Amino acid sequence: MRRPAAAALIVAGALALTGCGGSDGGPAELSVGSAYMPQPVSDMAAGFLTITNEGDSADRLTSVSSDVAGQVTVHETVDGAMREVESLDIPAHGSLVLESGGNHLMFEQLKRKPKQGQKVSVELRFAESDPLTVEIPVKPATYTPKTGH
Repeated sequence: MRRPAAAALIVAGALALTGCGGSDGGPAELSVGSAYMPQPVSDMAAGFLTITNEGDSADRLTSVSSDVAGQVTVHETVDGAMREVESLDIPAHGSLVLESGGNHLMFEQLKRKPKQGQKVSVELRFAESDPLTVEIPVKPATYTPKTGH
C-alpha cells in the first residue's frame, strides 16, 4: 500500500512543479514601430516611437542611449506636466506609445544636430528583454504623423 501512495505523491509533486514553471506566461516579445525625431532646432531633441509587446509578460523601458546625444532620458507627461522617469511599463499584449504631447524621449547635450532625411541610432534597454537598436528617421521640425501616434 505504500507504493501507490508514494507514486501519487510523486505525480502530484511533478504536476505542481510543472504548473510553477509555466506561471510566468513566457517572455515579452518586443518590436518597435512608428519611430521619428523632429529635426532639432536647439541642443535638445525629442524622440517618438511605439514599443509593441506581443508576449505574455510585461516589461519596462529602463534606459536609452544614442551616439548623437550626451544623454537620452525617458519622460512621461501627466496633466500637461513633463517629468523624467526611471522607467515606463510595456504591458503584455499591449504597447507603450511615446508621442508628441505625451510620454517621449529627450535627447540632451546633442553632439550634432541631425538633419531631415538622416537617421539616428538608438539603443533601448529593458528590465527583462534584450536591448533593441532602432534607426529613428529625422523628420521636419513641424512633422505630425497621420497614423500610429
